Amino acid sequence: MTIQTPADAPVDVHALIAGMTLEEKLSFVHGADDPEKLGQSGYIPGVPRLGIPPLRMTDGPAGVRMKRRTTTALPAPIALSCAFDDELAARYGEFLGHEALAKRQDVLIGPMLNVLRQPYGGRNFELYGEDPLLVTAIGTAVVTGIQSQGVIAMPKHFAANNQEENRMAVDVRVDERTLREIELPAFQSVVEAGAGALMGATNSVNGDFSCQNAPLLDTLLREEWGFEGWVMSDWDAVHDTAAIERGLDQEMPDGKHLGAPLAEAIAEGRIDEKVLDRAVARILGQMARFGLLDPAGRPAVERDAERGRALALEVAQAGSVLLHNPRGVLPLNEDRLREKGLAVIGLAAAVPKTAGVGSALVVPEAESTPLDVLRARLGEDLVEFRVGEDPAGRPIPESALQPPFREGEVPAGPSTEPNYFYEGRLTIETPGRYRIAVTALGGYAAIDLEGHPRVFAGSSFGDTAGMTLDLEPGSYKLVLSALPVPSNPVKLTLGWVTPQQARTDIEEAAEAARNAEAALVFVYDELAELIDRPELGLPGLQDELVTAVAEANPNTVVVLNTGSSVPMPWQDRVAGVLDVWYPGEMGAEATDALLFGDVNPSGKLTQTFPVDADHTSVAGDPLRYPGADGRVEYSEGLFVGYRWHDRHGDQPLFPFGHGLSYTTFAYEDLELTAAGRTLRVAFTIRNTGERAGREIAQVYLGAAPEAGVEQAPRALAGYTSARLEPGESARVEVELAARCFEYWDAGTRAWTVGAGRRTVQVGASSADVRLTADVRVASSGEVGK
Repeated sequence: MTIQTPADAPVDVHALIAGMTLEEKLSFVHGADDPEKLGQSGYIPGVPRLGIPPLRMTDGPAGVRMKRRTTTALPAPIALSCAFDDELAARYGEFLGHEALAKRQDVLIGPMLNVLRQPYGGRNFELYGEDPLLVTAIGTAVVTGIQSQGVIAMPKHFAANNQEENRMAVDVRVDERTLREIELPAFQSVVEAGAGALMGATNSVNGDFSCQNAPLLDTLLREEWGFEGWVMSDWDAVHDTAAIERGLDQEMPDGKHLGAPLAEAIAEGRIDEKVLDRAVARILGQMARFGLLDPAGRPAVERDAERGRALALEVAQAGSVLLHNPRGVLPLNEDRLREKGLAVIGLAAAVPKTAGVGSALVVPEAESTPLDVLRARLGEDLVEFRVGEDPAGRPIPESALQPPFREGEVPAGPSTEPNYFYEGRLTIETPGRYRIAVTALGGYAAIDLEGHPRVFAGSSFGDTAGMTLDLEPGSYKLVLSALPVPSNPVKLTLGWVTPQQARTDIEEAAEAARNAEAALVFVYDELAELIDRPELGLPGLQDELVTAVAEANPNTVVVLNTGSSVPMPWQDRVAGVLDVWYPGEMGAEATDALLFGDVNPSGKLTQTFPVDADHTSVAGDPLRYPGADGRVEYSEGLFVGYRWHDRHGDQPLFPFGHGLSYTTFAYEDLELTAAGRTLRVAFTIRNTGERAGREIAQVYLGAAPEAGVEQAPRALAGYTSARLEPGESARVEVELAARCFEYWDAGTRAWTVGAGRRTVQVGASSADVRLTADVRVASSGEVGK
């Protein structure tokens, strides 16, 4: 067996391996505990006697995660993607790399390159959207930025990890063309850009676990793409020692399979020790490439918190999307607000929701609340706050819960098994919608209510989680379980919101709105790792809250703190909708600036917002999602997101690429210039309004009807932007790469030109086409008129 290492590795990796004991080599292929407690998501001890330092890893999609310790919280990746700005994405990655160095981390686990396949996904906020070209461009820029700082990027999850529901066991059945055209382009791009590592997925792909899937990890990744880095498993995604023979190099979080069992397999001759050497060489090769084996060590790097805050503000402003503003109520008029005041409603205004939860959760060093920032602008007396709905709820009375329980504490301990802390009966006397919530501080907790899915709270899941349920009169078994961490007790609080309390809260919010010039309603969703959304609507009674406030005040604006699309049954009743996503530690300041027009919104959607759950590519077929009998079938094929809506003539709530501005733009003078197998698309953008603004223009390419294969009616082929003063125009150009004109031929297993006449469309969204022209593509790939 030949052990390959990166050609540019400056250290003799083979000599190092030859000097290692079997135990030392084994220590590289599985995680361990960090004695200094600095490795947040993985630790390899190194071999000090050979000059090999420890290797520390942490999560990094939206900031350098330090668990409960603070660091810079950047806006969620979905917000970054909505800026359609590759240069901004590179700076986002560069800052992540710099901050990782300052926190003594060597590997940043991320970004997440899976395509947003369906709207329920608990980690949709970690994604870059539903279009593979955009995911590829933004993801590659972030990876390049991270690695420019000497930190190894570890993009994830390879491959087809498109849901959290049953993610540890589900087998994804997907045809090769869909994989090649939708899910894999971003992974291939980052490999070609020099990513040092990849993380495997927890799911299976076409019958084989992702982390021991030889067709993916060996045939495709290494033989075809030439990947020279190492593949690490997702947590608990390894199923036997044979994984190391099938392309996996490192098991996390421990050595359940690649520790003592691997040593035993080598001793018995079932696995060749050279296979272990190969995995170690891949890891050491990247450590050498990134300077981690330099005897002088790395120079100390200081954090730049101010630069981080400035970047967080810039991304939050650029990635927020103005979805709806039919009467021009936005931007808000300060003079009018000073006459009757502003009603601010919703818990997210007083407790900022800066991030989604799970391994992407970053605890910011400092953050303002939207309520505080608004009061600083307008004055305390002009801003009236009402919670509208309290997600943590009030104490459950003894008459409704036996034995009674309000709060308690589970001692710290090393246990990895849930402690069934409380069991009782919840009695419902009045039918209606209830919210049952648990708050967990210092550890993890879960609620199990008879007949309903479990919910989790605490640590990386967010302190408070709840279930909103339509309950009939009766008695329900309720169980609280807790999992403390070794150094902390977990403190639990249980609460509920009854239908009566909800009505009172909503009525108080509507009354405050009725007496104000305008009302801002801050609403949120609860996206989290490990669980998908049970439904697309806003949690709890937030839809009812928005409706009641809008009925009380026609100048009601909704601010969405969401990580994915939500239906809006109240859209026609409200005056405006601004989606700020999970905006990071400067989210309050960014939201304020956008609402009042200090900054002109320019973000555009990177995911389609369906009208409701019945109008998505996975609706009506449980085998597509969430799966059946441990299997999910991607039978929608290429038709993900806007491609599905276009194919079926289904008008979404808001289309891919949609985003409004406080000014207007015109598109003029389309010109196509062929350049061999590529096409230059030039056109003029003109600011026809009264404010300066940035317009993101998108270029779509139509199907090749002569190809004889199914294709999307249109697919994003490029994008550009222009910042323009009122009346100013700019000539812009987008180059369509040769791959845009190709499709994956499953018969020949090769990229094939979609020859014939193709339509080029230029517009402000996938549904707002302004300019159109045709080109002729030859079977050779040459583009001409």
